[in-house]
Amino acid sequence: MSKRNFSSEQISEMLENKNIARCSEKSITYHRDFKIRAVNQYQDEGLSAIQIFKRAGFNVDVIGRKTPKHCLGDWRKIFKTKGIDGLTKEQRGGPGRRHSVKDLTDEEKLKRLTAEVAYLKEENHFLARLRKKSLN
Repeated sequence: MSKRNFSSEQISEMLENKNIARCSEKSITYHRDFKIRAVNQYQDEGLSAIQIFKRAGFNVDVIGRKTPKHCLGDWRKIFKTKGIDGLTKEQRGGPGRRHSVKDLTDEEKLKRLTAEVAYLKEENHFLARLRKKSLN
């Protein structure tokens, strides 16, 4: 995670850019249309990440010189695996994030709970062996 902190002036300046959906002192959320356009410009026009961000009105000294490359790399991976829909939906947390149980089907809930029970049984067995060893 980045250690950058944007000042209130920098945040105000960035929020004037139509390509930014939200901005806080620690993070920037880019508009989905910008993500799609950036991936297309990279693939179709052969522009570099910094060129794309500069064309879109970003000050790379403020957002960070490595940010464009990292963002574009992430967006290209998402586009490759999930298509445009992947870029238009919130992806925070990445592929390993926990999904809400309410979003799962009954079959998926059962599979998840079965795996959790097996994990907890194994964990209890492991802890029991540790206790037995420590008593000896």
